Amino acid sequence: MQNFETTESFAEQLNEQDSLKLFRDKFYIPKQPNGEDVLYFTGNSLGLQPKTTKNHIEQELTDWATMGVEGHFHAKTPWMPYHEFLTGQMAEIVGAKPIEVVVMNSLTVNLHLLMVSFYRPTEKRNKIVIEKGAFPSDQYAVKSQIRFHQMQNSDDCLIELQPRKNETCLRTEDILQTIRENGDKIALIMLGGVNYYTGQAFDFEAITKAGHEVGAVVGFDLAHAAGNILLNLHDWNVDFAAWCSYK
Repeated sequence: MQNFETTESFAEQLNEQDSLKLFRDKFYIPKQPNGEDVLYFTGNSLGLQPKTTKNHIEQELTDWATMGVEGHFHAKTPWMPYHEFLTGQMAEIVGAKPIEVVVMNSLTVNLHLLMVSFYRPTEKRNKIVIEKGAFPSDQYAVKSQIRFHQMQNSDDCLIELQPRKNETCLRTEDILQTIRENGDKIALIMLGGVNYYTGQAFDFEAITKAGHEVGAVVGFDLAHAAGNILLNLHDWNVDFAAWCSYK
């Protein structure tokens, strides 16, 4: 077993041993003012541009120019069934079966469509569990769904998880305890798979299991998780999930 070292030479050694190192040459790397490559860590927001992007876009523009509407069926990569070309790869990324995945719309639109289907509040069971300070569009979408179902006060229907005093990350045991303590009141648990602010990845399987034990539906916003961490949505029995297609 190789001993880990916190040295530049050891990092360079690992880079040389990396079987995927040649993929770096397939992307454009922004430059610093002195001409050196930047160290790019914002792939969670927008990845580096593949060098093949321009050719792909020009192909679509050519098909549009020469075929017009017929490009939906006769373009090099027909537009009408584009989601079918991506289904298998996307299912593999999130650990789902192809029949469980579709590529469509934007993230917040999909969250609304999913919550319209899965958030079914009753007079007693109407609360949604989210992270306090969750991504703003998620907060907005959740509160919009509560209002859509004509709940009187959206804040009364929210259970917001927050870290312990002087801590920045949520503890799994605290999340599970909150679920158990409010079990008969919770209609939906909707968390970000990876917190956009702290980078904390949640225990999907344990949270899903606890949610189901109290009769709640469990879903995740995987905007910062899909493609970044190992996911097994099917095996974990997650009810629904959505993520960003542009990444």
